[in-house]
Amino acid sequence: MVDVLSQNEIDALLAALSSGEMDAEDLKKEEVTRKVSVYDFKRAVRFSKDHIRSLIRIHENFARYLTTYFSAQLRTFVQINVVDVEQLPYDEFIRSIPKMTILNIFEAEPLEGRMVLEVHPNVAYAMLDRVLGGQGIAPAKMNSLTEIETTIMERIFARTFDSLQEAWKTVIDISPRLEALETNPQFMQVVSPNETIALISFSTKIGDTTGMINLCIPHVVLEPIMPRLSVHHWFVSQKKERIPEEVHILEQRVHKAKLEIKAELGETNITVKEFLELAVGDVLSLNKPIEEGLHVKVGDKLKFIGSPGTIRDRLAIQVDEIVSEGAAEEYDE
Repeated sequence: MVDVLSQNEIDALLAALSSGEMDAEDLKKEEVTRKVSVYDFKRAVRFSKDHIRSLIRIHENFARYLTTYFSAQLRTFVQINVVDVEQLPYDEFIRSIPKMTILNIFEAEPLEGRMVLEVHPNVAYAMLDRVLGGQGIAPAKMNSLTEIETTIMERIFARTFDSLQEAWKTVIDISPRLEALETNPQFMQVVSPNETIALISFSTKIGDTTGMINLCIPHVVLEPIMPRLSVHHWFVSQKKERIPEEVHILEQRVHKAKLEIKAELGETNITVKEFLELAVGDVLSLNKPIEEGLHVKVGDKLKFIGSPGTIRDRLAIQVDEIVSEGAAEEYDE
């Protein structure tokens, strides 16, 4: 962290430089020698800034989905926002959460490994109280969950993984599934203590109760899809291959589509007076010789050149030529 000097320290430093007590060249040399940074192998950097930004985008959507879900379930004001995304050792995460908390351990196929959704007791008990018909106020003293309370908690949080699945759709289709619900972090060992995790923290407000929800995702779980968390993946559209069944259904629907086909003998221009005076037997001179083929249009596009005729005493057109793309302009001229 960069130290900020007070005004008195700045004045003292300038005075020392002016009086000659401190040499500016010595300061420059000292600055050069201090460009070595300490690296902690227990806190290895596994997620780049690019990865962190992608995780923020994904879980901002997750926070919006959770807000909608909990608002409908609890029928009260709910606000959930992403506060921070950081990387740290798993052991440090375990030591930072309360000894009595709600830990939802889950898997998300096809990703391999387990993840944790930790919910602060204030938030979890406020949800439980609200579901059971209360005001949504967390008790002053947190006791162990009864079997009935555990079952209710599992049902509440099992549905939250639908929101997680929706939020991750832009990267990968996952199928999160709740494996277990624990209350003591010491009994939960998801990965080794020194394994790097991505910790996504959400500030949560339910009515007048506030607390945190933390999502712990080990690096080993995300490692196979790390390239998908880059900016390149977000902005480059990938061509989706259609399965044969989809192609067959699409072809059937296209074949049933109705199109307007019309054959044009030619064009001419007359005045309104001439149009009003038209009578049976009058002849209109068109802008095209009789030996030239008729233009057959599908909608407003010229597609065929044909010859007029009759079939069983009905007017018909015989297709003589198929107009390729780009050739229509030559015929229009």
